[in-house]
Amino acid sequence: MQADADPKVIVYFNGQYMPLEEARVGILTHALHYGTGVFEGIRAHWNEAAQDLFVMRPVEHFERWKHNCGILRIDVPASPEELTAITIELMRRNGFRTNVYVRPLAYKSAERVGVSFDEQNSFAVIALPFGEYLHAEKGIHAGVSSWRRIEDNAIPARAKICGAYVNSALASDEARQCGFDEAIFLNENGHVAEGATCNIFMVRKGVLITPPVYENVLEGITRDAVMQLARRELGLQVVERPIDRSELYVCDELFFTGTAVGIAPIIRVDHRQVKDGKIGAMTRGVQQLYFNATRGHMLAYWKWLMPVYQSMTQHEQNLISLVGVNAG
Repeated sequence: MQADADPKVIVYFNGQYMPLEEARVGILTHALHYGTGVFEGIRAHWNEAAQDLFVMRPVEHFERWKHNCGILRIDVPASPEELTAITIELMRRNGFRTNVYVRPLAYKSAERVGVSFDEQNSFAVIALPFGEYLHAEKGIHAGVSSWRRIEDNAIPARAKICGAYVNSALASDEARQCGFDEAIFLNENGHVAEGATCNIFMVRKGVLITPPVYENVLEGITRDAVMQLARRELGLQVVERPIDRSELYVCDELFFTGTAVGIAPIIRVDHRQVKDGKIGAMTRGVQQLYFNATRGHMLAYWKWLMPVYQSMTQHEQNLISLVGVNAG
């Protein structure tokens, strides 16, 4: 899914709300030449019954973004709470009534040639209608990339640094050229790291396993949500440990997680079926829980959500009267 934006969409740029078509940067902008920007991804899901959009863990996303901006010495002056308020207002001004993807971007904004940093920084927040990133309703086919995941002592993988995503673009392009839906990265130790744009989980003998953060993976917020849901709601044992490539071929279930992809089941890896080539029961269970939690159907996870058009108290009253709520 490519989100082609309407130029009339309202964005937040240079401290004000304006149409996307008016938000422009110069051709000598430092970030354009040297990749010196940090972005973030945030999802908002539309709940038809409640007639509201629910933003998923926005404050935590903005906290992560600001921390990661510090790696490039980019200062974003607004607090996570202020950035969340900007995002809510942005969606209201656009009147979105569908699933939305939010892209905050902070970058080195000096217009000059020269790789060294300076203190000229800017940031923007863009919100776009956004459907499925991967069409995964029947499961997807992934391929292990010949490109290795970048190392933390080169460009930190835990941060969404713009220049680092050449690594993801190369792997993703290679995967699609080879007929796969998405790439799987190995790190320099030969262990499974993550997908080109998402984290990865594996099921073996009833245990849910994911690579630890020291394997050069993004510290995913969706990854964290899945681990919480799996432990609390499904009673699963969740283990963070290194995963060998060959385990991908003998595991029981496999799936990607991420802000854009949600929960994407993998049914084939490198032209080999995962188990019987069907979406597994644990994956289905996690998918359903994540769907319910992100759309406000589970009371225990309302702390993750920020409604756009009404207060959470209004949402509670409306949703209970319309469809009932799983106390979770």
